[in-house]
Amino acid sequence: MQVIERARIILLCNEGKPVNEIAKLMHTYPNKIIEWRDRYQSGGLAGLDDRPRSGKPKEYIDLPARVLKTISTPAPKGYGRWDATLLSAELGCSQDAVWRVLKKGGISLIRKRSWCISTDQEFVPKAADIVGLYLDPPMKDIVICVDEKPSIQALERKTGYIQTRDGKLQRAYKSTYKRNGTLNLFAALNVATGNVKAKTTKYKTREDFIEYMDEMVAEYDKDQDIHVILDNYATHKKNESWLASNPNVHFHFTPTSASWLNQVEIWFGIFSRKSLDGSSHVSTEALSEQILAYVNNYNTACKPFTWRKREVHGAQLKNNIVNLRN
Repeated sequence: MQVIERARIILLCNEGKPVNEIAKLMHTYPNKIIEWRDRYQSGGLAGLDDRPRSGKPKEYIDLPARVLKTISTPAPKGYGRWDATLLSAELGCSQDAVWRVLKKGGISLIRKRSWCISTDQEFVPKAADIVGLYLDPPMKDIVICVDEKPSIQALERKTGYIQTRDGKLQRAYKSTYKRNGTLNLFAALNVATGNVKAKTTKYKTREDFIEYMDEMVAEYDKDQDIHVILDNYATHKKNESWLASNPNVHFHFTPTSASWLNQVEIWFGIFSRKSLDGSSHVSTEALSEQILAYVNNYNTACKPFTWRKREVHGAQLKNNIVNLRN
């Protein structure tokens, strides 16, 4: 479009039209007409080409790659992470340039997520065993996911709602609180029904675990096989004598660093948000009452979780900085 505009200016000049008239016809200003007329007279058609520009500073050309490389290295001594100020000082550019790179690349230096990679050499058979129980459990057998949530604090503090300066109401709690002890929670999720059997204990010793398992299996017939999915916590292991006395119970251990394969972890997340978040308790007894009350309410309308992840992987971490910049 610029080339066409410049050509029209020259053609109108050759027709002998005045500069002001040409400017009005081209919807531009007279100085622009004069500039392109003079450049054509001195350089011919070549004078209508764009002149070479200096462009962006050289150090900015490869800035995205340099930013990716830098943030994948440890931050300067004394700092926990990189920020725009540190990056601009390290790369010798402005903070605005750094922010443009971060924004264009969708890179956040503040938001964070955790990851857990299983390096279990038997990851595939262990994961297949558990996922198989979810997707195609043995006929008439029971599949139970068991785990404990330790050190639940009975925190006592005032909570309520306050009105902020903009007139909105939001949940609030007092900054100071009182610790009234801790509890351990054992939970067993029935994969087929979604029903949860829970028990609070003061500790999480092997004896507590075995006592809980006795209560759990007592609800089923002795001739009914029970498949129990567990993580690799110490109290879950070395219970051969108990298993020998309960031959209908079979333990299935998740791969190391892969407790997310245990469906009861999903329930623990729901329970923490619904029951523990923002709650206040004057004692561990009050905390236990609330936990068991929540479990009872949950079981009145519980539904089984639908396992949709048919493929699971162990030692694999994709889309990290190292992979993205290679």
